[in-house]
Amino acid sequence: MTRLIPMLPVRSMPASVEFYRKLGFTVENRNDSWRWAMLCFGECRLMVDESINVHPQSPRTSVLYLYPDDVKQYHRQLRDHGLAVPDLETSFYDMTEFRFDDPDGNRLWIGQAAADGQQS
Repeated sequence: MTRLIPMLPVRSMPASVEFYRKLGFTVENRNDSWRWAMLCFGECRLMVDESINVHPQSPRTSVLYLYPDDVKQYHRQLRDHGLAVPDLETSFYDMTEFRFDDPDGNRLWIGQAAADGQQS
């Protein structure tokens, strides 16, 4: 195995693509007839897919943990893009992080080791 790419079930692929663009992702591949898109951010990849969303009203339980180079700067960037993200906190496991949901209820945790000088 050489890599793993999460595929998230979404209610609206176009809305999800727009949301993840605000996070800094770009579209690597998209097929509107499939209602699917592959997004990328550097070496990271994420697929969003309406066709696998067999229970669109069900709560999501998946978590994506994203590791930016500078969590404080990335946090400011998301707020500058109009996203309502909570304040940065330092976790009991020594990560400076913040957590929020995407439009479909998938959990996003974004953090960096507090020892990297990024404490809130």
